[in-house]
Amino acid sequence: MRAAVGTIPVPRARGSDLPQLRVISRESQDSCDSARSPASGEGAAPPSESLILTDELRDELAAANAALETADPQDILRWAAQRFAPRFTMATAFGPEGMVLIHMLAEVAPQTPIFNLDTGYQFRETLELREKVRERYGIEVALVQPETTVEEYEKQHGGPLYRTNPDQCCYDRKVKVLYRAIAGMHAWASAIRRDQSPDRANAPIVGWDKKFGLVKVSPLANWTKQKVWGFIEKHKIPYNPLHDQGYTSIGCWPCTRPVLLGEDERAGRWSGFAKKECGLHTQ
Repeated sequence: MRAAVGTIPVPRARGSDLPQLRVISRESQDSCDSARSPASGEGAAPPSESLILTDELRDELAAANAALETADPQDILRWAAQRFAPRFTMATAFGPEGMVLIHMLAEVAPQTPIFNLDTGYQFRETLELREKVRERYGIEVALVQPETTVEEYEKQHGGPLYRTNPDQCCYDRKVKVLYRAIAGMHAWASAIRRDQSPDRANAPIVGWDKKFGLVKVSPLANWTKQKVWGFIEKHKIPYNPLHDQGYTSIGCWPCTRPVLLGEDERAGRWSGFAKKECGLHTQ
């Protein structure tokens, strides 16, 4: 039985009940100087305050995680938005799970800012989903890009770095960009599932992301691939047509291939390397 929103024992939402904040000047943000929140316009959160993991907040997150383990993803997103907005955001690569969360956010918290880490290497079909999201839901997904273009980056490294050092390429064009994108935010939503990879197997529904220094909410952590696609079919949610061509997990085009019969769904990522994660979801 799913948990009802009213039973979640973490009602603090705003005002004096917010956890202690530490003001960080732009000059002191080593990886976030020139940072810009994906939120813009009315209601946007200024990117000048960082959330501190106090004992009180740690206990609150543990209680929320336990209460929300069996909750519907919509209830989880509703709680996160009520608790952390306007400092709650979502990152998406427009995968099936991400499209499901966008659909849900459009219903329960449509003002939530959503962004995509645009590495410069994304498939055309992936970027076309951004327009479909705008047409279907009226949501403008922000594109957050690295400081260098692909041409500049490859010139700096004497060619495509993904061929020889994909870890560094992912760090430069995804991880560092995420640090900038979430500056000033207190929580972010991720579309990961526990059954996708060993690194994700123990992902909590709600927990502290020590790598990026804010709360991470994973509403689909306990969903399966079958449940995700069932939801997509039921609600006619747009998805990347490459999935119909054997691409079960889609990242940057140079590092993604269709999977073969009997391979796991992430086998097509960084084929030929032991690497299975870009670094966003590893601690």
